[in-house]
Amino acid sequence: MTKIFRLFRLHEWILFSLMLIAVIGQVACTLTLPDYMSDIVADITGASKSASRIWRDGLIMVGIAGLNALCAMISNLLSAKLSADFTAHLREIVFKKVESFSMEEINRFSTASLITRSTNDIQQIANVFSMGFKFLLMCPLMATYAIIKIIGKSHELSLVTAGGVLLLAIFIAVAFVLVMPKFKFIQRLVDKTNSVMRENLIGLRVIRAYNAEQYQEKKFEKINNELTSTSLFINRIMTLMDPLMMFIQNGLNLTIMWFGAYLINKNALSLPVMTAFSMYATHVIMSFMFITVVSVMFPRAIVSAKRVSEILDSKNLILDPEDPKQASTKGCVEFKNVSFKFHDGSSNVLSNISFSASKGETVAIVGGTGSGKSALINLIPRFYDVTEGEVLVDGVNVKDYRQADLRDKIGYVSQKAIMFSGTIRSNVTFGSDDISEAEIKKATEIAQASEFISQRQEGLDAHTAQGGANLSGGQKQRLSIARAIAKNPEIYIFDDSFSALDYKTDKLLRKALKNYTTEATSIIVAQRIGTVVGADKILVLDEGRLVGMGTHSELLKSCEVYRQIAYSQLSKEELENAT
Repeated sequence: MTKIFRLFRLHEWILFSLMLIAVIGQVACTLTLPDYMSDIVADITGASKSASRIWRDGLIMVGIAGLNALCAMISNLLSAKLSADFTAHLREIVFKKVESFSMEEINRFSTASLITRSTNDIQQIANVFSMGFKFLLMCPLMATYAIIKIIGKSHELSLVTAGGVLLLAIFIAVAFVLVMPKFKFIQRLVDKTNSVMRENLIGLRVIRAYNAEQYQEKKFEKINNELTSTSLFINRIMTLMDPLMMFIQNGLNLTIMWFGAYLINKNALSLPVMTAFSMYATHVIMSFMFITVVSVMFPRAIVSAKRVSEILDSKNLILDPEDPKQASTKGCVEFKNVSFKFHDGSSNVLSNISFSASKGETVAIVGGTGSGKSALINLIPRFYDVTEGEVLVDGVNVKDYRQADLRDKIGYVSQKAIMFSGTIRSNVTFGSDDISEAEIKKATEIAQASEFISQRQEGLDAHTAQGGANLSGGQKQRLSIARAIAKNPEIYIFDDSFSALDYKTDKLLRKALKNYTTEATSIIVAQRIGTVVGADKILVLDEGRLVGMGTHSELLKSCEVYRQIAYSQLSKEELENAT
């Protein structure tokens, strides 16, 4: 929680201070009432029985009660405002931090856990800010003042009150010890529940195709039952608090009345003193009851705060340089003795890779599954950092660029076509505000997407669902390619981005793309030999090593791995005639 407080802005500290003042006012009003009640009882039972004094004290009590209500209302409004403002600010900080993560950091936390930490965990913190801190500020003040007032009035009744408080404190401590570990566990279970639910929604078509609904239901039921049983354990412990606290409070009041009557009968205590004592003792018990309510909120909020702090304290693996560089050339990519392994990997995914791509060249990368093709191109936009060697873009090491400057040079089309909720236009111009209508249409024409766009009544303004759920695989790929073209970058990276296209569309797209990108460098990862035969240079990867480099015809003669891939897809005659 201390780290969370450090994120407070000036106006939030002002809100917190004003709330503290309002709480102090509320406590002062609450603790003033017993003395006036004692005076009224003294007036009623005394010899003078002054009606004017009784009315005066009664009206003062009404005024104090009204001021108490006003202070309570103000403190509630301020705590609600503080909670809303700060948690909105905290969500923004967490979102920006997650955006700065490299792929390895995202994989370390997992997507489901990051979603839980950004939503559920922050909501637990919000609950504490909305009510918890008010009670935490109010209860110690009220209890301390009430105890001070009690001590001087009756040693016997003070001991009785201390016994009630001790019983309550023991129960709170036991409950806290029992549930605290469970709160940490329950947040991990929420992560798992989100993960299974997300997996289920993403893979719904496959689940239905394999009639695996019952399998998924059992998988979800297992984690759901575990979450339910843990929640029930916590709730059962917390449910015992309310009746036990009421029992202790009522028992304490009865005991004070009984002892008080006994002491009054012995002339060791007066009725006004016993009345004030009873009210002060009630305030002590009520303070501990409120602390118990807070004790339900705080353990989970503390766990949530630690989980959020783990995100905020996480050190970024990929950082911008202190002295970023700029390049004078354009469109050049060079790998120098590059080796790479994942942060938690035991062996290299890529080993000693060296090649270069000049402006205007098309470089294709082929290889078997798991050969490191996607890992290689992910090093260019610096989604990962090399383990050994260096990657140069326009003659400058990618580590010497600001990440934003480096990625401005690159038009990246991922292996899985990613669409965002919005419109076709917003997806093609994603991240850019200065792309003209003509440029958008040109990009969709080159990507062979204009035909299916024109068939939609809204055209470019047609709605796209989250993840492109209302688009086919080929349509999503073409729009992803149009997005890269509209950016007009120096370097195009296509990570197996033509796999969902039919051969005719693939050929038309590559022809249009080649004519349009004569001044740009294109790096293409592909499974189809037909997609790469026209490349100026083809790299052949096998188990993370570069085993062949050259043109299509050169590799057919010199590279066994390339020949095996090629002959598995096309006949000898087709390969010899391929262009």
